[in-house]
Amino acid sequence: MARETRSKRAILDAALSLAAEQGISGTSMDDVAQRAGVAKGTLYYNFPSKGKIFEGLLLEGMSALTEALAAARSGKSGWGAIEALVETLLERISGNTALARVIAGETFRTDRTWQESSFEFRHAALAEFAAAITEALPPDARPGRAKLIASGVFGATLLVGLEWLVFDPERPREEVVQAILATFSGQLTSRVSSIRAENIG
Repeated sequence: MARETRSKRAILDAALSLAAEQGISGTSMDDVAQRAGVAKGTLYYNFPSKGKIFEGLLLEGMSALTEALAAARSGKSGWGAIEALVETLLERISGNTALARVIAGETFRTDRTWQESSFEFRHAALAEFAAAITEALPPDARPGRAKLIASGVFGATLLVGLEWLVFDPERPREEVVQAILATFSGQLTSRVSSIRAENIG
């Protein structure tokens, strides 16, 4: 690996660990340089601002997540695809808890310079869930419901996954997957009944 690439990776890894510990707002460029073990000149050469560091970090993580979700859904449909997506998202959370914490903390921020590009990747990730949920819903389900449910499944999986790793890490991942699926299976069934009742009425 080239020296420049090694420095860039060290900076991103340092920024991630710091943000997971104290939040993005609480992390300074000096903190990142010190944790990464690089000179400030090297830091600014690779990233001209703190915003650029975290934009690169979050977009890298969301891009990898979107690719993993697309691969998980490939060849599956309906409920089987939903299960594969939940399993994959939990796997990614357990594989990089620090990044999951940062993503969870940034989900509702609207004042970041990277908001627009981050939104595009989040939309792509949610689209994988929405496609699977659309297949699980009956044909008479109203348009737009799948997207809302997808947001709920994605958000719940992210938060439940973090809670699992922080407070109950000994619990097998499969149990966590099944608990999430059981919750949304009941909600989907209830939603389908409600949609059908509205359409009949």
